Amino acid sequence: MLSIDTTAPPIDLEREPGRPATLRVPPADDPARWASEARSGILAALVEHGAVLVRGLGLRDVEDVGAVLRQLAVEPVTEKEAFAPRQTHSPGVHSSSAWPPNQPMCMHHELSYTLGFPGLLLFACLSEPTEGGATGLADAAAVLDALPPGLAERFEREGWLLTRSYNGEIGATVTEAFGTDDRDAVERYCRDHAIDWSWQPDGTLRTSQRRNAVVRHPADGRRCWFNQIAFLNRWTLAPEVAEYLIDEYGPEGLPFNTWYGDGEPIEEDVVRTLNAVYEQHTVRMPWQAGDLLLVDNIRTAHSREAYEGPREVVVAMASPNRPGTSSPVSPAEEAGLR
Repeated sequence: MLSIDTTAPPIDLEREPGRPATLRVPPADDPARWASEARSGILAALVEHGAVLVRGLGLRDVEDVGAVLRQLAVEPVTEKEAFAPRQTHSPGVHSSSAWPPNQPMCMHHELSYTLGFPGLLLFACLSEPTEGGATGLADAAAVLDALPPGLAERFEREGWLLTRSYNGEIGATVTEAFGTDDRDAVERYCRDHAIDWSWQPDGTLRTSQRRNAVVRHPADGRRCWFNQIAFLNRWTLAPEVAEYLIDEYGPEGLPFNTWYGDGEPIEEDVVRTLNAVYEQHTVRMPWQAGDLLLVDNIRTAHSREAYEGPREVVVAMASPNRPGTSSPVSPAEEAGLR
């Protein structure tokens, strides 16, 4: 664990209803140097607020993003089990997931279905869209408190189940998700990460994994709604897309779907309820080129609105959860703030 001066003065954040906590800074010729000097204050603010927007920094390219990540002195996450393809620029630094720009991405916590999920996300806007494309943020503890008690209790008791079918048409391929198409290596990964798998007669892979729907935040023990139940459920697909996929592959062959932890189907009205509660607790952040957004991935869910124009937002992931441990490690703990 790194040693950091926790007596550093707090940073001056702007708070505005409907917007994340914002730090305005002058353009930096050397963003990495800024990150090194601001590290203690920015990570402490992240512990308090769950997400912090840094506006004015003037990030220019993926090299700037990688340099900032390194200066925060947190361990990068090597993505596995991606649900959609993305390009890797450097350790921990990736393009946004390939997702149709005219389709929103529902609220979720990045890689919450993996055992090595990131605790820290950095989003950097290199090119803002001409219209739409805002990132939404929602406090996971507040969302949990607002859910119907019976529903929250069931998911907390049973967890949730994710099923995937790697059909090569929609979503990540086996190679994109596991980094290899070697069956022995894929099976070894699944075995080590509590994933059930089966190879279909046509050679495609199907998997299922049960995960917790509610976790305690490592910094303060708060219970957080932490999952991708709504986002990866069949009811979030556009109706015409869902109809095509079911006709083509059958209801069990969807690229991804979520279930109650006991394997029972999740009703459409439940998914609508989850998304409605998210909406009630969402703050939105329209992007400006050069912005940096830091997100506590456990404390805060995020989404992406539909957009038009050349939107380029790079994401960096860090502070991995350790498979086999009883609880995750927060970015602040990793950096020595807690």
